[in-house]
Amino acid sequence: MSHSGKLSHAPILCYVTDRKGLASADEHRSQALLKRVAIAAEAGIDWIQIREKNLSDKELAALARDAVTQTKQINERNRQASRILVNDRFDVAQSERAGGVHLGERSLAVHDVCKCLAARPGPAGDDKFLVGVSCHSVQAASSAARDGANYIFFGPIFATPSKASFGASQGLDRLAEVCRTVSIPVLAIGGITLENASDCLAAGAAGIAAIRLFQDAEDLEAIVSFLRASSR
Repeated sequence: MSHSGKLSHAPILCYVTDRKGLASADEHRSQALLKRVAIAAEAGIDWIQIREKNLSDKELAALARDAVTQTKQINERNRQASRILVNDRFDVAQSERAGGVHLGERSLAVHDVCKCLAARPGPAGDDKFLVGVSCHSVQAASSAARDGANYIFFGPIFATPSKASFGASQGLDRLAEVCRTVSIPVLAIGGITLENASDCLAAGAAGIAAIRLFQDAEDLEAIVSFLRASSR
């Protein structure tokens, strides 16, 4: 049984959260993040990846639950389809009815997650649960696609502090090679800005994923409109 669903219109825009980057006291950061998630959904961001690695299981589940609930309300009001993805934690993504899970290269195996999903029939159509994976080589991207991933993040394309641990930037030529190699959507990540996003799309990326570009924006709707227009 296939768990793949129709993905969003191009370019796919994904906001990757980082509540530590918000100007709020520790005890208020989750609420501040939920406000940013709501702003992102209202602006028409396709996917919002909850990537908060240092929360307890209970805190992460509560954050994911609230994000899913408020995004569903916004979707119904605006007749759109923003989707919450949970980083790494397949169990939390499933229990809180998120729209998918995003796996790292050292997370659960894509094949195992897809096998589990095949044994649990889910909703039909565009609401199907997505499985994505971060890749840092052509070989890893090919393996993820072969094992059943719905999409991949590839990067870092450009130099960025948040991806420094993954080594030197990959560059646009390597991005283009990955996009030619796999048939599933590839989202570029790492140092993405308004100035270079169109270069990523021209290289074949189906979309872009970013933290600061979306989280720090004063007018996120304007940024979304610009990125949509730049892909035409």
